[in-house]
Amino acid sequence: MEELNLFTPQETGTLPEFTVSEISAAVKKCVESNFSKIRVKGEIFGCKRADSGHYYLSLKDENANLAAVIWKGVALHLSFKPEDGLEVVAVGKITTFAGKSSYQLIIEQLEISGAGALLKLLEERKKQFAAEGLFDPAHKKPLPYLPETIGVVTSASGAVIRDIIHRVRDRFPGHIIVWPTPVQGEGAAEKIAAAIEGFNKLPPDGKIRRPDVLIVARGGGSLEDLWPFNEEVVIRAVYASQIPLISAVGHETDTMLIDYVSDVRAPTPTGAAEFAVPVKAELAMQINNLGLRLGNGILRFFAEKQNLLTGLARGIPNLSQLLFENQQKLDDRLERLNQAFKTLLLQKHNQIERAALRPYYILNILEKKQENLNNLSTRLDSVSVDSVLKRGFAWVRNDKRQTVYNVSDARKARSLEIRFHDGQITTGCNSQPAAGRKKKNENQGDLFNL
Repeated sequence: MEELNLFTPQETGTLPEFTVSEISAAVKKCVESNFSKIRVKGEIFGCKRADSGHYYLSLKDENANLAAVIWKGVALHLSFKPEDGLEVVAVGKITTFAGKSSYQLIIEQLEISGAGALLKLLEERKKQFAAEGLFDPAHKKPLPYLPETIGVVTSASGAVIRDIIHRVRDRFPGHIIVWPTPVQGEGAAEKIAAAIEGFNKLPPDGKIRRPDVLIVARGGGSLEDLWPFNEEVVIRAVYASQIPLISAVGHETDTMLIDYVSDVRAPTPTGAAEFAVPVKAELAMQINNLGLRLGNGILRFFAEKQNLLTGLARGIPNLSQLLFENQQKLDDRLERLNQAFKTLLLQKHNQIERAALRPYYILNILEKKQENLNNLSTRLDSVSVDSVLKRGFAWVRNDKRQTVYNVSDARKARSLEIRFHDGQITTGCNSQPAAGRKKKNENQGDLFNL
């Protein structure tokens, strides 16, 4: 297509005719050729991050707005997150968008303009992280007293690592592992965070041993130079670290957000080494002093016990005297025991003698008892039934074998049993009066008229 010159008057005196595409192409070429590399200062306004990772925003000042876009590849390497209200300096090119008859700035580099804007952003981030609890003192871990391995995240070529190594060797030599990272510029924050995460992923007993403590350090610089240590990715990596971490960024007067989230903040990298390890000579002196104090304490302890034992010994009576008195008591007890034993033997002897005479005594008693028994037997015989019957008495019992004591009871009985000393007879009995009975043999006697 023939190149159009839209800014030169036509000689024919008539206006040329162009298509819309021709006008758009001419404008695009004019804009891009004149604004292919520019620096634009302005305040970010209407910043949005698309799902694709691109940022769409505007730069404004008091009089105008300029649409801008940050492609994903550039956004990933920014040292800070674009936010509304930030005053920035953008480096890029102007291009047109024919579909909307608009133009925009394609941002290739972006940096914050002025310390005031950085401080404002720093304060906002500080409030955000504090509200999330990332600076909570309860989350901070104590440093190990004597670490075997120290991990250092810093630049491998700067003076910082040499100062740390030198200071550690002077105080208490130990194993140092350096994870070299850039400490300023684009991508520094992501690499610092990756180094912290990498140290935490090392196994405790692996070939490369996981450090007991970490030091994240860099030397002094401007706020822009130290800005990676304020980035969210670094702050969250420090918060998530299971290894106690010492921050040593900048000079003593410099305070970055990493200082609030770290377990210990050192004023300088050299100070971080001093926090990490004690002084070996001081430890040796302390151990020596403790050993002396322990020895002196043991000597004092035994001296006190010796004095106590000596004092107690003064209250103990003479051993010979104590044994003599007890020996005398023992002799007295033995003498009394012998006498008691003799008395016991004599008593037992007398008991044996009395026991030997006891049979005669028993026989005498038996004879007396036998005599009494004979007398009682004689008396019993004299009152026995047989003895009475022998004296002429008879024992009369009715048919119920009950003793009959009078004529009235005899007449009531159906039969009578009469027992004499030499036998017994049984006879019938009639209870009718004598007038009503049959006449008996004159020679027969009457049982009831004796």
